[in-house]
Amino acid sequence: MKKTIGRLDKADFPELDLEKISVKIDTGAYTSSIHCDSISIENELLKCRFLDEEHSKYNHRAFQFDCFNIIKVKSSNGIQEERYAVKSRIEVFGKNYPITLSLSDRKDMRHPVLLGRKFLNKKFVVDPQLKNISFDLNNPSS
Repeated sequence: MKKTIGRLDKADFPELDLEKISVKIDTGAYTSSIHCDSISIENELLKCRFLDEEHSKYNHRAFQFDCFNIIKVKSSNGIQEERYAVKSRIEVFGKNYPITLSLSDRKDMRHPVLLGRKFLNKKFVVDPQLKNISFDLNNPSS
């Protein structure tokens, strides 16, 4: 059975050692993305810095990936661009799921992670009137 998720939530990315990261649920986006900068390839490794001003210990945190792809993504303004994408895992509602994240400069966006239809499909129903359902469920004292 599909779980109901709101328009916003917080999620953990255990393989990236990131916790309580703000995510925006976007049924208009096909792919999911994570806010990064300083994206480069060095010695066959993809290097980047994760950005999240809400979490000082995560802001500008360096990552490197030896397994990555280049995907084509059509942005909200209709322009197609190539982005690097990495496979990882996300935890919501206490359950761990595989996810592919494109690396994107989301500096003009409020939330460092966008969850698109490819991830949401067959797992979640979105209720845009709700937010933080998974986070509140797993953090009752918040």
